[in-house]
Amino acid sequence: MQRRTLLTTALSALAAMTALAAPALAQDNWPSKTIRFVVPYPPGGPTDLMARLLQGELTKRLGVAVVVDNKSGAGGNLGSAEVAKQAPADGHTLLLAASGPMAVNPTLYRSMPFNPLTDLAPVIQISSFPLVLEVNPNLGVKSVKELITLAKQSKTLSFASAGNGTPQHLAGELFNTQMGIEITHIPYKGAGPALNDVIGGQVGVMFDILGSSLPHINSGKLVPLAVTSAKRTPQLPNVPTMAEAGVTGYEFGAWHGIAVRAGTPPAIIDKLNSTLNAIFKEPEFRTKWEAIGTPVVAGSAAAFGELIRRDTVRLGKVVKDSGATVD
Repeated sequence: MQRRTLLTTALSALAAMTALAAPALAQDNWPSKTIRFVVPYPPGGPTDLMARLLQGELTKRLGVAVVVDNKSGAGGNLGSAEVAKQAPADGHTLLLAASGPMAVNPTLYRSMPFNPLTDLAPVIQISSFPLVLEVNPNLGVKSVKELITLAKQSKTLSFASAGNGTPQHLAGELFNTQMGIEITHIPYKGAGPALNDVIGGQVGVMFDILGSSLPHINSGKLVPLAVTSAKRTPQLPNVPTMAEAGVTGYEFGAWHGIAVRAGTPPAIIDKLNSTLNAIFKEPEFRTKWEAIGTPVVAGSAAAFGELIRRDTVRLGKVVKDSGATVD
């Protein structure tokens, strides 16, 4: 009986050691197969472009194929939820995590298919896109002050956005709230159609991601009034920030990062983070990255997690104040 008890105890200890060793072995062997890089938006936009720039660098440094998979729908919720709820927590599925589904949608949507704070683990922030407040030249406004004056006089002034809850929409609502004005929101199905109507004069005003609007600003089709970042942007050095233009305390932007499913071993997250930080230190890659319209951000997983938590509260308040909803 004693021998049987000792044997049972030994087998139990061996099983426990094997269970502990299995995750460690998986971490040591990571990555061991193709990495799927989920982009929760259609091909061709800035989010997709960021993933494709990183795709080649990650493949080179990690030694396995990295495949970009566009899973768009529901304002980024569809692809994000797939990673959060269906992907194995083994580091072989990455999410291009955007501020919309990560920090805005939890307030914008009455029902969310995942919880960004508990179902996903942050890896690194990779972008911080400033927006630019721009107008059609025929509006006849040359400054933010003149736009505010016009907004107080006009009952028909409107601003275009890429849709309810998008950065373009929330930037406009924040502007309305802080200035005590009412520029009417006109939502579009995407930034492209919205931008076209501002250029065409159907709508007078728009907050847009700098990378999309810069060619039209440079050609004179749009007049930039201010950028929404804390500092001026190198692409428009003569355009003031919103704070410099008189909107005290105004700062707004879209951001992106990399996330994995919650429960992914910390050692894998650390390796991913260090690999991506190394990529962003390469001068040639930094030049390509900044050409998209965002500075290199990088940093720790903890810092990205704090940004998500902070903006869930901050942007959630903007959504509530605007009354926006999509379901």
